[in-house]
Amino acid sequence: MSTLHRVNVGLDERAYEVLIGPGLLSRAGELLGELIPRRRTVIVTDAHVAALYGEALGAALKASGIACSLIVLPPGEETKSFTWLETLCDRLLEAKLDRGDVIIALGGGVIGDLTGFAAAIFKRGMDFIQIPTTLLSQVDSSVGGKTAIDTARGKNLIGAFHQPRRVLADLDVLASLPLREVRAGYAEVVKYGLLGDLVFFEGLEARVTEVLALESDALGWAVAQSVAMKAQIVMEDERETGRRALLNLGHTFGHALEAETGFGGDLLHGEAVGAGMALAFRFSAAEGLCSRQDAVRAERAIAAGGLPVRMDQAAGAPFRLDALMSHMGQDKKAEGGAITLVLARAIGDAFVQKNVSPERLAAFLASEGAI
Repeated sequence: MSTLHRVNVGLDERAYEVLIGPGLLSRAGELLGELIPRRRTVIVTDAHVAALYGEALGAALKASGIACSLIVLPPGEETKSFTWLETLCDRLLEAKLDRGDVIIALGGGVIGDLTGFAAAIFKRGMDFIQIPTTLLSQVDSSVGGKTAIDTARGKNLIGAFHQPRRVLADLDVLASLPLREVRAGYAEVVKYGLLGDLVFFEGLEARVTEVLALESDALGWAVAQSVAMKAQIVMEDERETGRRALLNLGHTFGHALEAETGFGGDLLHGEAVGAGMALAFRFSAAEGLCSRQDAVRAERAIAAGGLPVRMDQAAGAPFRLDALMSHMGQDKKAEGGAITLVLARAIGDAFVQKNVSPERLAAFLASEGAI
């Protein structure tokens, strides 16, 4: 029998389980039924995922006596917007849902973030369940309760902390992903090793080919280890006042690159994070915080995942220096206009550096090709 991994996110009355394994979608009624006492729900998804898995999930729920309907939104990062948030909330009102109901997010990070935020604000808060369908969302955005939408001024700037009731990570659905999407998800997997677990990082160095090929044992191990590490960090710092900020390794650099490409499909989030993590390690080395050998090793591990490690390898290059600095100054971790970065002392030893010198950061970005 295939291994079912269970990871508990222990947050007192808001605690929940993350279930990881193959074939979970067909067992959705069995695995989620206890959380849907009114025996009705709405599944929020996008057009691509609906065509692949909407009918299967609906059938699994109906087999357990749970009535459901679909709300299908456009795919793509552009859907994480005020416009589509308003549309989704209107559709939930049209469905006559109330605070005692539960909605299901079926999709990648965009659907999970948007649905979670809608659940957080709909009639002042209702429960939701995450069924992530990308590697990136299974190991990162579906766990921890961060929900948000984007604005023209930056990514995830409008949002709320709202924990799901359960996360169902079916490894089988990843087989429908293009290799590029798998690689983008791998960025968030290797991130956990780089920021706080050298042993996991070394395991990924040895098993990267198996993970990217979605080999069952390697994939289950990688997803479960990633989720367990994130769960531990979330339990220690749910609202990102301290250690949880480490999960943003590479993200301040990466979000700036994404903003310059319009948050579209030219540069995927995981690709931007891959380049961002390599930049963070090279900046750490330039600042004398970590060895150049570790920066090179980190870069090689990211590149082994098929990800860009330099700005000139990322869609949108060359990037404007003033624009990158402006985006980084508006990052959520910035305080009083001062830039905060997650940097590294070594592989597996990341830390939060506040009040980063804008002059040294600008000089570094210029040396990396920003114009």
